[in-house]
Amino acid sequence: MSSLAAFRAETRDWLEANCPPVMRTPAPADETVWGGRNPTWKRPEQKLWMDRMASRGWTLPTFPKQYGGGGLSLEQAEVLSEEMRALGCRAPLQGMGQTMLAPVLLEYGTEAQKQEHLPSIIRGEIRWCQGYSEPGAGSDLAGLQSRAVLQGDHFLVNGHKIWTSNAHYADKIFCLVRTDPTAKKHEGISFLLIDMAQPGVRARPIRLISGVSVFCETFIENVQVPKENLLGELNKGWTIAKRLLEHERKSIGGIGERGGGLGVTPPWELAKKHVGEVNGRIADAGLRQDIATYAMDAAAFQLTRKRASDEAEAGRPPGPMSAMFKYYGTELNKRRYEMVLAAEGVQGVGWEGDDFSADELRWTREWLRSKANTIEGGTSEVQLNIIAKRVLGLPD
Repeated sequence: MSSLAAFRAETRDWLEANCPPVMRTPAPADETVWGGRNPTWKRPEQKLWMDRMASRGWTLPTFPKQYGGGGLSLEQAEVLSEEMRALGCRAPLQGMGQTMLAPVLLEYGTEAQKQEHLPSIIRGEIRWCQGYSEPGAGSDLAGLQSRAVLQGDHFLVNGHKIWTSNAHYADKIFCLVRTDPTAKKHEGISFLLIDMAQPGVRARPIRLISGVSVFCETFIENVQVPKENLLGELNKGWTIAKRLLEHERKSIGGIGERGGGLGVTPPWELAKKHVGEVNGRIADAGLRQDIATYAMDAAAFQLTRKRASDEAEAGRPPGPMSAMFKYYGTELNKRRYEMVLAAEGVQGVGWEGDDFSADELRWTREWLRSKANTIEGGTSEVQLNIIAKRVLGLPD
């Protein structure tokens, strides 16, 4: 037996023994595990599963063991993902700390910063949010005006961020601030780590039409941030900001491979159930063609991501390919949910009531949510511009 096959067998046995049965079902939105200083648990098995995975470093499986990670190769991490999918295991922990901040900490952080922040991210002890967008900047991220003035051993920070996802639940925020107002637009920006519990930091939820408050305005008023909370060099934060966005877009794009709702039934299975079969084929020819095209595109996307993972293991950073993943993955996920609803027919448009199953109501909401995936982290149009300029070399 090869070493990878042995790892697979060991991983499968460990997951079978340690993943609670209730954690092998699709996770409703209110059972997503974010961690943090004051987490809420709908089920005790959520914390148990997170703690068990974190004890092996498998909440960030490829990160070095010295910081609490799993120390796995990318190939081993893929095996772990495959075995989790096969068993239906939920993600033990999610958040911006894992997918966005941790990779840039590993690349740009000092040893002291890595030792301080990475273990708490991996164990789910701190929940992070992202302080990028501002009211006057919009998609022009480099137009930010939040200021940080170095005063001896600390920065004095004043600013106003917007669309800060889940800031009212977060413990800390990684934040872009302008530290040299005389510099060129993309220069004079620094990357700071700020504790949300400090006096002067305030998150105000933005009430959406759905009644849910996911986004916030975040106000930072005369907040003293220790100098050692500067990530990277002073006035060189734009480089870190771009790299973080690459990791964010690559992460968001992954929903095209795994499906936005973890554990969602494949559209062809729903089509067989609701539309029916003729001679072993989906009865509706148009839907059958759409599903076949989707299945081929999804397989090609999965192979492309695998190729990129092999390149990453060789030391190549995500680069502009993250824009390709973000664009194609989110658009692919929208197609997936369109077919799910097409297969369900009228059962796919329910919002409440006893005539609809829990899965049908969940899929309707996830179908709507899939539209936002093409906006967050940079719209599809922004990604196409990046691909045109940085990959294809087309003129402005």
